[in-house]
Amino acid sequence: MALTGRSALLAALGSIPVGVFAPGWAGMLAVNAPLALAILCDYACAAPVRKLQFTRSGDTSVRLGDAASVALTITNPSNRRLRAELRDAWPPSSWSSDAEQAASRHPLTIPAGERSRVTTLLRPKRRGDRQADRVTVRSYGPLGLAARQGSHQVPWSVRVLPPFTSRKHLASRLARLRELDGRTSVLTRSEGTEFDSLREYVPGDDTRSIDWRATARQSYVAVRTWRPERDRHVLIVLDTGRTAAGRVGDMPRLDAAMDAGLLLAALASRAGDRVDLLAYDRRVRAQVQGRAAGELLPALVNAMAPLEASLIETDARGLSTAALTHAPRRSLIVLLTSLDTAAVEEGLLPVLPQLTQRHTVLVAAVADPHIKRMAAVRGDVEAVYASAAAAQTQEQRRRTAEKLMRHGVTVVDATPEELAPALADAYLDLKAAGRL
Repeated sequence: MALTGRSALLAALGSIPVGVFAPGWAGMLAVNAPLALAILCDYACAAPVRKLQFTRSGDTSVRLGDAASVALTITNPSNRRLRAELRDAWPPSSWSSDAEQAASRHPLTIPAGERSRVTTLLRPKRRGDRQADRVTVRSYGPLGLAARQGSHQVPWSVRVLPPFTSRKHLASRLARLRELDGRTSVLTRSEGTEFDSLREYVPGDDTRSIDWRATARQSYVAVRTWRPERDRHVLIVLDTGRTAAGRVGDMPRLDAAMDAGLLLAALASRAGDRVDLLAYDRRVRAQVQGRAAGELLPALVNAMAPLEASLIETDARGLSTAALTHAPRRSLIVLLTSLDTAAVEEGLLPVLPQLTQRHTVLVAAVADPHIKRMAAVRGDVEAVYASAAAAQTQEQRRRTAEKLMRHGVTVVDATPEELAPALADAYLDLKAAGRL
């Protein structure tokens, strides 16, 4: 039984005349006995809670930052009218503010034998799976003095997917890809390694592209045109170790790496390449293999959604072995990791020869924009010291990148907002140079 504020108010008002006209036990009994009887009658007349039936429907997935709608249908099989308050409980991270969290409470009025539906709007602030908690119902009597209360387990899950904010850069990169592929009026000559077609020679063409056999059969000088190779394999490797847990700006490094990986995957699949995903720290956390172009992005965002960085050091040797297992033939291996000096020199550098011997390797890292801002400030003595520390950090990252490049690795080091387009540009440059 749950007492309402109305019961407390009536008890307080009844104590006033008792204190004035009949102080003592007799007066208190004269006032509170009828009130207690009214409370018991009100409780007995309240619709039962345990007999209520619940079913759920609605969204099962939503992008981070968007709203998901989950409907809850309540059936009242009793012969009493249900007047109640319902709380549809979800984890606190299912809402971005306390005001939105209050939307999980719903007033209910359901006649006997009928049903009603309430809708809870979720706006999650973190990736992953959000599981519904208990549905708690407080059923009031007709006088509003007492209530029955009970909880029910009504399972439902909403998967919060990565937001893929970098998709705004996809159109411009696809335009450049079409230029490389020769499908627009802007012709990029002498790039690519896969034969495309023959055309008539025009001044400015490379004479080494002249096809003399075809020229002998034609009435004009014929030259070969090339396009970037297709059906190449791209393996995106997410490092989910401790360095991915650090926050850079408003997001973890892992989320920025995911966003860059999604843009690269969308671009590479449009280019006709096969894209796979591997997430690893000391074991495989997620993998996507062998998906067609139309199924790739949904599979990637579903695999990335529940990923969280582990507070352990990444096993670089195990990562290298897993990457070689997933890429048995020559591939482009894109490693989204950190450029921390210790992690690279002790972990990645010793195993790099195994990767670069058979594959083209591209390392992409998330840089902290705060470090860049610190390096540019010269306001006072404290700012100068902070600027010197930031410059030293930048120099260490530059030296670490140079060590990787000496092994033939392409390095992309950019802030979270710039990483995705920079990685896409690096992929297009490799494709234009015929290195895939």
